[in-house]
Amino acid sequence: MPTLRPRVRAGPVSSRSRYPAPAGTREELTRLRADLVEAGYTTDHLAELLGPLASAALHRDQPLAARRVLHRSTDPAAVLVRLLVLGDAVSAEELSSALPRTGVEGVLQLGLAVPADPDAGAPGLPPLEGTCDLRPYGDDQHDWWVASDLSELALGGPLPTDHVLGVGGASTTLAAWSPRPQVSRVLDLGTGCGVQALHASGHADRVVATDLSARALEFATFTAGLNGLDLDLRQGSLLAPVATEQFDLVISNPPFVITPRRDGVPLFEYRDGGAPGDTIVATLVRDLAGVLAPGGIAQLLGNWELRAGEEWTEHVGEWVAGTGLDAWVIQRETQDAAEYAETWARDGGHRPGTPEFEELYAAWLDDFAARGIERVGFGIITLQRPLTERLPFCDLEEVSGPVAQPAGPAVLAGLRARTWLAEHTDAELLAVPWSVASDVTEERIGRPGEPDPMVIQVRQGGGLRRTVRLDTVAAGLVGASDGELTAEQILGGIAVLTEQDVDGLRAGVLATLRTLIADGLLR
Repeated sequence: MPTLRPRVRAGPVSSRSRYPAPAGTREELTRLRADLVEAGYTTDHLAELLGPLASAALHRDQPLAARRVLHRSTDPAAVLVRLLVLGDAVSAEELSSALPRTGVEGVLQLGLAVPADPDAGAPGLPPLEGTCDLRPYGDDQHDWWVASDLSELALGGPLPTDHVLGVGGASTTLAAWSPRPQVSRVLDLGTGCGVQALHASGHADRVVATDLSARALEFATFTAGLNGLDLDLRQGSLLAPVATEQFDLVISNPPFVITPRRDGVPLFEYRDGGAPGDTIVATLVRDLAGVLAPGGIAQLLGNWELRAGEEWTEHVGEWVAGTGLDAWVIQRETQDAAEYAETWARDGGHRPGTPEFEELYAAWLDDFAARGIERVGFGIITLQRPLTERLPFCDLEEVSGPVAQPAGPAVLAGLRARTWLAEHTDAELLAVPWSVASDVTEERIGRPGEPDPMVIQVRQGGGLRRTVRLDTVAAGLVGASDGELTAEQILGGIAVLTEQDVDGLRAGVLATLRTLIADGLLR
């Protein structure tokens, strides 16, 4: 059994990465792909290999439990995790056995590893250590591999400023929330190592992926080639590389992190676009209309900074006003200025309690205080270029609780429903025989012994898991909506039974009816 050698770096990490990004020919990548398949280097197999305890610990950036499992295993995938995820050294014999087609020389040629101790006096090839992170990734229909820089866990210290992030929380959030209609052209703006482009390749004829970072595009090129994909990769800032083109879908995890503009604060390329405050996201929202085809959708993540007394709906509403685009923005969470500072001072690998962390923490607090920023919101921004000549809709709401995953189907259905509502009058809406969605339940809450409930509400089991409170008229309308009678016919019946004016009932229920349709409780 090889000696356990976790990677430790003494002293400060260079501002630039130590190793170049990996690269290979089509033939070399084909051999490597065959080796990874044969080794069982997939997300499902690794979950089985590690077990729930070690998997959960590794997800929390605690590698000890995983190392204990992996160093007892003879599974080829265990060797690959140690080398390409944990950054541990492995023997040449182990690597040759795990990747027989590629071999040690092939791994060195691809730039995936280097000799761990080239000056060692022992005979034979020295142990090897990984130069980048290469791990399995997938969804319900695909198994992929994603290449990126070694993680903070493997590096054992602060990240270089040109670091190319792998599969992280923001990328998985965007992938889960992105609508996936079958389209002709997709733009992955700010592709990084290429995660969103992988997903887009499953439902688009052509994928264009851009990034300002040349290093990120090198990793995205390797990721695409290893997965046998033909992506159109371009370097440039934001929309500049595609300024004269149009797309059916734009997906973006932009460098949205709000960063102090002062000396001593590292500017990580993967998270910092170089503009002050939330300017990057605001600019992108305002400019996207130029690259969206009619009916095209844009889905992006974003932060927005808020001053004392400022409503997030007003702040973000100003971004979308005048763009001519439909907008559906969901705020998922907010952090106060100190929470946000702690998150991003720690993100680059600086540990609380160290002088470096305290200096960065203070820089964020000083910046927010100087500009009067009290809170920062985070959310999902969905935009659409209307197909018809009409007023665009703008729906800004907060959804902070858990939602069904992936949320992309609910986003697409909600966008379609909101579009239908924007294109139809109240009279047309009332003329439809709506039916209650199969995942909707009704709750009635009241005091014991009282004949009438104090609260009536309907709850959505799937989608965004919305809960809508109803008055008695709306409850009656929903209860009778079985796809046979139109909403107008049901309201007419309620008016007769309750001896009320149907015009008044109609006026009182329309707003609730539109909410139920928009969120998919009525279909």
